[in-house]
Amino acid sequence: MPFTPLKSSSLPPEIELPEFVLPAVLPDDIGALKSLLQAQQDALANVRQQAMREAHNYIIRMIEQSVLARHRLFGASSEQLSAQGRLFDEAETLAASSTEEQDVAALPEVVPASTAPDEKAPKGRGKRGPLSPALKRVDVVHDVPEHERTCPCGTPMVEIGQDVSEQLDIVPMQVRVLRHIRKRYGCPGSVHAPVTAALPPQPLPKSNASADFLAMLLTVKYVDGLPLARFENILERHGAPVPRQTLARWVIGASHLLQPLHNLMRDALLDGAVIHMDETVVQVLKEAERKASTQSYMWVQSGGPPGKPVVLFDYDPSRSAAVPLRLLADYRGYLMTDGYTGYNKLAKVDGVEHLVCFAHVRRYFVEAVRVQPKGKRGRADEAVDLIGKLYGIERTVKDATDEDRLLARQQLSVPALAALKAWMDKTLPTVPPKTALGKALAYMDKYWDRLVRYTERGDLPIDNNRVENCIRPFVVGRKSWLFSDTPAGAHASALIYSLVETAKANGLEPYTWLRRVMRSLPMAQTVEEMEALLPWNLQNLDLASETVA
Repeated sequence: MPFTPLKSSSLPPEIELPEFVLPAVLPDDIGALKSLLQAQQDALANVRQQAMREAHNYIIRMIEQSVLARHRLFGASSEQLSAQGRLFDEAETLAASSTEEQDVAALPEVVPASTAPDEKAPKGRGKRGPLSPALKRVDVVHDVPEHERTCPCGTPMVEIGQDVSEQLDIVPMQVRVLRHIRKRYGCPGSVHAPVTAALPPQPLPKSNASADFLAMLLTVKYVDGLPLARFENILERHGAPVPRQTLARWVIGASHLLQPLHNLMRDALLDGAVIHMDETVVQVLKEAERKASTQSYMWVQSGGPPGKPVVLFDYDPSRSAAVPLRLLADYRGYLMTDGYTGYNKLAKVDGVEHLVCFAHVRRYFVEAVRVQPKGKRGRADEAVDLIGKLYGIERTVKDATDEDRLLARQQLSVPALAALKAWMDKTLPTVPPKTALGKALAYMDKYWDRLVRYTERGDLPIDNNRVENCIRPFVVGRKSWLFSDTPAGAHASALIYSLVETAKANGLEPYTWLRRVMRSLPMAQTVEEMEALLPWNLQNLDLASETVA
């Protein structure tokens, strides 16, 4: 049977066939010649089998990539309303899942005082909670007509009580003008120069934007994700047109005013024992010597001492390793990241201990599960289950002290990690490296020493989810405003996102905190006065009680 050699042109581009060349001088012995030809034929057969295996693996990888791409486009999401496609039918979708009782129910029943503190009362189905007591109440009194207040027996009725139901109301945004009237006093005889009342320091002295207006401007853009063009339309609808170019200048001017707070927050960040770090893309249109389509980056860090959580955004056009080296040049402690190699140089600095995120490992295995045949359990499921045990341990000690958490990790997590390592060592040699499961195994094997380090202490994180949750509001806003026009705008956005996300991390409502800062920061003269405005030094109740003087 003739042997037909494979043509390299029919194989995937990464598969190459070696060339077999017959010797220049053939042996005279027929037996030796047959042996030579048989060896050549066996070698070609082996190459053909190898090429077929490579081609098979190549087809498997293409199928896996197709399945994953289809899932990203059309697959179910864990979010209730996923992606932009659900925005238009949002009202219908949510209304379909609500009940009539949720719209008309009275306040929840009061839990009897005899209920033990540690016993959780069952939550009533279809019941809503009361409206916030902090909201202003306006009484609308409905009285019984006078001719109906006479009893059938002829006796006039007397008031014996009332029924109260509450309804949520809203007053449209008010846009007003603050007139600063500065009294002037002069000498009756005009001998001396007159005296005029001083104007208190303003956030942007050469603009006509008040402190409260700037606080609202920053809130709608950086908390609510509203582009300046839309806010311009809202202001015009309320009879106060302000061009978006002016709004942009005010945003950048406000960022310059807020820079000292950003610096103080960085000092607090570097004082923490652990810093989470990640990066995400951002587009800047007008950057020197760069195309408008070029991707730039927001580098995000989260950490800080106990009770002082900090979130910092920093803009940089580069994703090189020099950026984290610059941002955390003075930091010594634990650094939690994903597997991006750009953090390796920082991890080699003396005093920096590198941790790698276990959530990223789990995502690789989840992708491997998705490409398995439906209804069949594979080796990727085993990895997801083993990693799930680690997270189950973390959930049980979420509210424990660092000492108790460390003890639980040593007693429970370390053996679970050993079982996962044994499974990985057994499975890794048997899986093609370029398949979804092979990539997941290779990733976990590569970073294993840094994945397990979280068990060294009780205060170390198992993953990088903390900073990824901080990035999410930025990503949601980016879907609306799409890009920054200039590097100055990108730097301003980074600074303001840092402030509002740090305020949220400290449990503050961003607008009320920004309002206090915009009113007080222009008058702050010392570091102590500026530190008093940091989010962990203020309380929501104090901020909400403030009114315009």
